[in-house]
Amino acid sequence: MPLEKNTAISVDCSVFGFDGKSLKVLLIRRNYSYDGLSADDLKLPGAMILENETLPEAASRVLAESTGLDNIYLKQTSIFSAPDRVSGKEMEWICRFHGINTKRVVTVGYYALVKLNPGIVSYTSRKGAKWVDVDSIRTLIMDHMEILADALANLQREMTHTPVAFELLPRKFTVQELQSLFEAVTGICIDNRNFRKKILSSGLISPTGEYEKNVSHKPAQYYIFNRSVYKKAVKDKFRLNFINNWTY
Repeated sequence: MPLEKNTAISVDCSVFGFDGKSLKVLLIRRNYSYDGLSADDLKLPGAMILENETLPEAASRVLAESTGLDNIYLKQTSIFSAPDRVSGKEMEWICRFHGINTKRVVTVGYYALVKLNPGIVSYTSRKGAKWVDVDSIRTLIMDHMEILADALANLQREMTHTPVAFELLPRKFTVQELQSLFEAVTGICIDNRNFRKKILSSGLISPTGEYEKNVSHKPAQYYIFNRSVYKKAVKDKFRLNFINNWTY
């Protein structure tokens, strides 16, 4: 027997990834067109919650289905409960797609962070999803632009005082890759020398002794996130500020 869906509550997930140059978000297409609504319209991954699961469990299910991953960084953002956030043809599409009968849907936003690699890109492509530059997105279905903007604002705030950036990078990374990530997420131009000086003096990253290979420029050293230094800073109630005063 199929699990019963809650007909009034859903989750929508902004899944962010970083390809070394730009911040991307995972988007999927409608499964089918409906009375003027195109199957080419893009949306965030989401689903109605099941009656036997919590909101985080529903969000994790959506992520597993769309990325093939589990145990990735996931955080709740806001609740979107405007009575008219979904109406008309969009509501008809939701009822038809999910096999439910409802007049209103409240959705809970989440954002997730993924370390992009060819395997993940290949998996999501097979699922009919694609990674799109956040800056290039102009329209999504329903209120998904609002949900995405809210998720991005939450990520930007987290980037300034937590080590959430390292959830988007491979285990070993260069200082330039880390700086490029901060610039891509925050939209702030950061001074190279100030950034390198402050991030290295913070102790938050440790050198690996390994360097880039087969590059046309001077090979850069790889670093890893020093989680023990961060935990001590938190224990000592030291307020971390990753990018303040690092800009031009």
